[in-house]
Amino acid sequence: MNRSSIDDNPLQIVTIGGGSGQFSLLSGLRTIEGIAITAVVSMMDSGGSTGRLRDELGILPPGDILKCVVALSPHQEFARTILQKRFIKDRRLVGHNAGNMLLTMLSRYTGSFPSGVAALCEILDARGTILPVTTDQATLVAELTDGHRIYGEEAIDMPRGNQREKIKDVFLVPHHSDAIHVYPPVVSAIAGADVILLGPGDLYTSIIPNLIVPGVAEALRRTPARLIYIMNIMTKFGETHNFGAVDFVERLEEYVGRSVDGVVYNSNTPPEAVCKMYAAQKSECVVLDAGAPYWHRRPLYIGDLLETDGVVLRHDPKKLAVLLEDMFNHALFQARERS
Repeated sequence: MNRSSIDDNPLQIVTIGGGSGQFSLLSGLRTIEGIAITAVVSMMDSGGSTGRLRDELGILPPGDILKCVVALSPHQEFARTILQKRFIKDRRLVGHNAGNMLLTMLSRYTGSFPSGVAALCEILDARGTILPVTTDQATLVAELTDGHRIYGEEAIDMPRGNQREKIKDVFLVPHHSDAIHVYPPVVSAIAGADVILLGPGDLYTSIIPNLIVPGVAEALRRTPARLIYIMNIMTKFGETHNFGAVDFVERLEEYVGRSVDGVVYNSNTPPEAVCKMYAAQKSECVVLDAGAPYWHRRPLYIGDLLETDGVVLRHDPKKLAVLLEDMFNHALFQARERS
């Protein structure tokens, strides 16, 4: 790509998700030149320090937003060390981390959560824009196939016991109003995007909660941007147990209301010992048959994307960045050809 033309007209990349998956993605995107990044983040986290701040102070949950700010910061290692440090001495602060408290203070002082996020991005020189999908407080609810309902992202994310019915649907219950509204800059970002990346992340607690905020799926159906889904590496008990790659995509497309334009998939098989650890938690590698007719209309971008350090299976930011940069080069070329 021509460097000068890229600097003047960067490719507009929008990510939609939450949790550790979006952290890995943004950590990789931050290293790619010639792109402008906008991260749209789920606001349904209800666990830990984030959940306490939401319940005690009535603020939007800061946890996933904080991860995104750190991911896009060139001071990432320092920021993680300081902002994730948990208080242990003061009775009221015990269990909270410094980053959540700082973001809470900035939001209150500036008068709005998005302004507080922007201020924290300024402090950490974050590369890109981070947007909450909504500024309305809401609880995520999962309806199971047996009719039972589970309230709260944390409860959905961490099933109790060895048996649980499959999730039939998820929806949002507003706290202080009759309806939930998309944060308007999110719609503008989607409309102006060249490529939109969904995932990686837990399907029902990190990705779909964004899509069911009224206005988001509608914007995704209208946008001319290429919609790319980054497939999870593993299934998750209670959410996507026994899902194959097709199941993930079909469920996602059901909520978006349009087909994805491509799927990113990890081809590297984790070590056997690690797989056994995950199997004990009823989690398995997501299987994709690249030769199946289903993928003829959904291009596959396959490569070794696995982070090999440690026993937690996740996408390697550097490997993911290499694959995505190749994809972006092709998308930029097509965009320039059309113009």
